[in-house]
Amino acid sequence: MAVITISHQMGAGGPEIGMKLGQKLGYRYVDQELVLDVARRYGVAEDKLSHLDESKPTLFERFDTETRYYITILQTSLLDFAEMDNHVLMGRGGQWLLRGIPHVLRLRVIAPFELRVKRWIRRTADMTGETPTQRAAADFVRRDDTEKSGRMKYLYEVDLADPMLYDMTVSTERLSYDAAVEMISSAINRPEMATSDAARRTVASRALASRVQVALAINAETRRYRISVEADDGVVTLEGTGALERAVEVARDVPGVRVVTTRQLEVPPIPPFVA
Repeated sequence: MAVITISHQMGAGGPEIGMKLGQKLGYRYVDQELVLDVARRYGVAEDKLSHLDESKPTLFERFDTETRYYITILQTSLLDFAEMDNHVLMGRGGQWLLRGIPHVLRLRVIAPFELRVKRWIRRTADMTGETPTQRAAADFVRRDDTEKSGRMKYLYEVDLADPMLYDMTVSTERLSYDAAVEMISSAINRPEMATSDAARRTVASRALASRVQVALAINAETRRYRISVEADDGVVTLEGTGALERAVEVARDVPGVRVVTTRQLEVPPIPPFVA
């Protein structure tokens, strides 16, 4: 039993490999289903979810409390799926959100740029019956690379291409999708990838912390404040500069929370103006 996260470049074959892995291992493959799950559970607009799921927020969105809420519920849904085990999770920062979990295999699927452009042209032609120009396709793939990289940098302050974010990087330049699936399946079936009780608790704690973040983002009194949340086996710690008393009340109502503690952050005084 394990979880696989797949970060992929457009045209490298990530979704194709992910679906084949799910079929071979008997794991549930989760891609757009995650967005649909969020829209259904939280009653939010699917179009805005899809936008924030694929792109870095605009300058305006970075200061918008609703945007922060949408991003938080996307993260929460991914952690909820990971908590159930036996899943293949596509993109959405899984390589960062599930870092340090022994039974999570974090993959990066890559291929040379020109090859990815050719594959995207072929796929678009197969799906729509229209063949985009080489330039249009190259611009589209390049823009997708930029958006994905910018989103990871904004949300987690990490470089999407950093090899330390991944346990395995697979190039599909010469390796077929089936060969990649065989290689990944061999790694996932190793004894060290087995799920332990301690690792399950770690995933559950991260999922609980994220659910508390959602509750704080919904509440009218706490959503305006930046309150960080940590959780460990049902014990939740809130850290922020304001509204902590109300935040404690909100956190206590989240299922799975046993105890809530706080850490007050002190705001440094504004230095006097010197001419």
